[in-house]
Amino acid sequence: MKLGALFRTKSVDRITRESEAGAEHGLKRTLTSLDLTMLGIGAVIGTGIFAAIGTATAGNADRPGAGPAIILSFILTAVACIFSALCYAEFAAMIPISGSAYTYAYATLGEMVAWIIGWDLIIEYAVGNIAVAISWAAHFNDVLQSAFGFRIYDWLTIDYETATKTPRIIESAPHLFGFPIVMNIMAVAIVALITWVLVIGVKESAVFNNIMVGIKILILVLFVWVGFKYVRPDHFTPFIPNGWAGVQAGAALIFFSYIGFDAVSTAAEETRNPKRDIPIGIIGSLLICTVIYVAVAAVLIGIIPWQNLGIADPLPAALAFIHLDWAAGVVSFGAVVAMTAVLLVFQLGQPRIFFSMSRDGLLPKIFARVHPRYRTPHVTTIWTGVFVAFFALFSPLDKIVELTNIGTLFAFVLVCLGVMLLRHTEPHRQRPFKTPWIPLLPVWLLILWYLPREILHEGWGQVAEHVVVLLLAVVGTLFSVIGLWAKLTGRIVPEIVKTEFALAGIGSCVWLMAGLPALTWWRFAGWLAIGLTIYTLYGHRHSRMGDGVAPLPQHLKLVTLVAFAGGFVTLCYCSEPWNLILPILILLGLSAYALHMTQRRTA
Repeated sequence: MKLGALFRTKSVDRITRESEAGAEHGLKRTLTSLDLTMLGIGAVIGTGIFAAIGTATAGNADRPGAGPAIILSFILTAVACIFSALCYAEFAAMIPISGSAYTYAYATLGEMVAWIIGWDLIIEYAVGNIAVAISWAAHFNDVLQSAFGFRIYDWLTIDYETATKTPRIIESAPHLFGFPIVMNIMAVAIVALITWVLVIGVKESAVFNNIMVGIKILILVLFVWVGFKYVRPDHFTPFIPNGWAGVQAGAALIFFSYIGFDAVSTAAEETRNPKRDIPIGIIGSLLICTVIYVAVAAVLIGIIPWQNLGIADPLPAALAFIHLDWAAGVVSFGAVVAMTAVLLVFQLGQPRIFFSMSRDGLLPKIFARVHPRYRTPHVTTIWTGVFVAFFALFSPLDKIVELTNIGTLFAFVLVCLGVMLLRHTEPHRQRPFKTPWIPLLPVWLLILWYLPREILHEGWGQVAEHVVVLLLAVVGTLFSVIGLWAKLTGRIVPEIVKTEFALAGIGSCVWLMAGLPALTWWRFAGWLAIGLTIYTLYGHRHSRMGDGVAPLPQHLKLVTLVAFAGGFVTLCYCSEPWNLILPILILLGLSAYALHMTQRRTA
């Protein structure tokens, strides 16, 4: 098997040249730095601050709560995201092309890795939007109840698995042949509306997004302003009730609150001055959101005991706790607006990744079509809407959220790694924005001193992930020492040494991933195996980096059908975790065989 064909890279110059060639595939440049900053805020402020902050603070039977130290959890997670955000900003300014991490990986890590990251980003954008749509439906029903005194039938705003835990919903639902009809129609409705807005045009949707972002910022400012005078200092003691384990668990959970800032980079081809505006949009939105989060968390802890926050709607509950029911209703409305904005931005990002993959030949050409009037990728926008709406109809929220988390962290790791590789291979390339270099020697030494003691008390899964963090800390220490020595002796500091922030981004993402359950890792591996199979059967053969379309052997079609049938049977009839492990092994075997046969036929 020729591994070189799998890791062929597309140069930055070629990526830029191809994006500029041909009016058929050109997107209209209308977005400004303000639009991009609002786009980032619209993606970031959503389900996390309105829902996840409660369980992260109070904890549950599976993990300790952060307590008042949730403020530290927000700050630590923000620092971890800043490292990745700086790497995104460097890439986006240098390669102002739609596609985000997919495009960056193609330029540095090779085609197969680029495909995998593009497939992985479906988890962050499309699958993540499924979770937001589900949550939106529940909050919208609460707003109708508080504002107008009526609710949509619960069996039209919930999935079947969740409904089975509430017998009242199952009993009230209509039955067909003895089976209850339970489906989340409201989630489908909001996805359909967002899809229509995005097909009309990105500038129109940007105006729509800016309005919603302004509303939800005002809502959160209202919460801080109204609740501030009810803050009780005694609620902050003890500040770290469950130790640093609680702070880490809280940080891993409220990472969901920061997902979305990278969506700014997917709109690079629709930005007037991407080399300047993309870094402003990414970093500006992240900093603004962090300030808002810390303020909201401080007021929330101050007005209600943190032990009472293990609920789905902590902000309205806190205001109700101090008998401000009118404000609680307004905040519930703000939650609906916030989630609508998140749906808009994520639904904007996913089609543009498909657009870039299709332009490279890894997906059929139909995915690269641009609407003749609106100049938007309408085909991929509609298909993304159909995908999100279909699964939002019946999927449970918790499993979707876990998968979104690991997929996003994996994307961040590859972007940080890509920055390091490109700095090493093309150190003299012009970079309108560069990730700054500040020696992090004290941080690396602290990790090397603290983490080995923690490893002794952990399970094998977390041990493996924390060993990776330790190895990264060793490399970071070497980078700091080499860089400082070069500075002191008047020598040129190597570009690879100046990527300590990227290295810290990889380490912080792995540290957060260490807190995810093993089953989530297996589901993620299964998703990547499906994507790899699609790449070997279609993308690798149709890639524009190849020498034309490679033919698919006839017998391989039969082998593919047998493999998928075998994977489906093991998925349905084997027990955990073998119902995930065996299908993954089958798909990996099929991928290897397909690559071998295709390359042998074209040799």
